[in-house]
Amino acid sequence: MENPSRQEIGNILKQSKRIAVIGLSDNPERTSYMVSKAMQDQGYEIIPVNPAIESALGVKAVSSLQEIEGPIDIVNVFRRSEFLPQIAEEFDQIDSNVFWAQLGVMNEEAYRFLKERGYTVIMDRCIKVEHALTK
Repeated sequence: MENPSRQEIGNILKQSKRIAVIGLSDNPERTSYMVSKAMQDQGYEIIPVNPAIESALGVKAVSSLQEIEGPIDIVNVFRRSEFLPQIAEEFDQIDSNVFWAQLGVMNEEAYRFLKERGYTVIMDRCIKVEHALTK
């Protein structure tokens, strides 16, 4: 697995506006909440994707990526690595080009599936850290 260069990641973040966050928690103590809040504070539209919550960060949650209307710039995943192949298949059905798995989350099968279809894939990187490093 090879991530885009830091410069390419910076360009992706500069061009992006909407981030769907799979596994976003409504608990402010959770990493997914803290990272997504920081990105929201930087001006990104955050769309919570979690069937177990009503809302997060003041935004109504959806159960799946398919429920989101319009294009999504980045799908940011806060789920365990073993769920990535299934999430990659769901991602392939929507209007998005960037699949981002958070720090510590990676899966070779999902990576190959997405790269073979021409998507940009970033794994095992924190979007908040990358945003800070590429401002």
